Amino acid sequence: MSDSPSVTTSIAAAITGIQVGAAMVASRFVLPDIDPASLAMIRYGVGALCLLPAYYTIRRARIATADMAPIAILGILQFGVLIAVMNYGLGLIPSGRAAVIFSSFPLLTMLFAAMLGRERLGLFRSAGVILTMAGVALALSNKLLTEGVGGGDWRGEIAIFISAATGALCSVLYRPYLQRYPTIQVSTLAMAASVLFLAAFAAYEGFFTTAPRLDQTGWIIVILIGLSSGGTYFLWLWALGRASPTRVTIFLALGPVTATALGWLFLDEQVGPSFLLGLLLVAAGIIVAHRKPRAPVLPG
Repeated sequence: MSDSPSVTTSIAAAITGIQVGAAMVASRFVLPDIDPASLAMIRYGVGALCLLPAYYTIRRARIATADMAPIAILGILQFGVLIAVMNYGLGLIPSGRAAVIFSSFPLLTMLFAAMLGRERLGLFRSAGVILTMAGVALALSNKLLTEGVGGGDWRGEIAIFISAATGALCSVLYRPYLQRYPTIQVSTLAMAASVLFLAAFAAYEGFFTTAPRLDQTGWIIVILIGLSSGGTYFLWLWALGRASPTRVTIFLALGPVTATALGWLFLDEQVGPSFLLGLLLVAAGIIVAHRKPRAPVLPG
């Protein structure tokens, strides 16, 4: 694995970050008519179905039986547990505060990767991560002020932090399997496992007894979210298999920024001048995190 991602790898990671933000906004259009776990189950079910044809066309390097359970668990954690815990947290604290807490994802990834010996802590990488976190907070400052600094439940803040930590740990632990098997196999198995896990929550919400109240437009939005999720999750793991976890996950800072911009365009949400400054900080953080330290000059 190259420590610094190529341009193609960076583009793949950036597309994933942007899609996360776009999916947040699209989900807000349909959540009044469908429960969160049911939406997640359909979303990742459609994504898994998109990946299945490619999964079965690859006959080489089939996943060993001993590796199937760990990959499935990673998928359940990243899509099932992360989503469930995040939805719990969002029910207790404002969304702006949740987005700022979740922006610690790259920082946690960097710390987990360092603790597990997957990458080294570096000045530029650390500075870049901190800059992106500050950029997200600045970009969302108008929303944070509107929501107020008080209110909410501390349990919600802990839940959002746990969801970010869960995603960060998964991003680091995928590496051995991405080295061993084709990305399409790992991504399909992980996403399919999460669908089975989410089906239990969807059943609790009554999905299998009462149909969602979605109209034709609502179903189209849900299907499009699922299609984009399948493609971008493949890109996400493809990038993680080719660059250090921190330099891939740092692109997730584009998620809340994208969601804020789309909310302004389509939902009449207000953004202030601080949004552009925050966007510049996020961009600067990504650039700094990818800067290579200078090689020491040997005397002689």
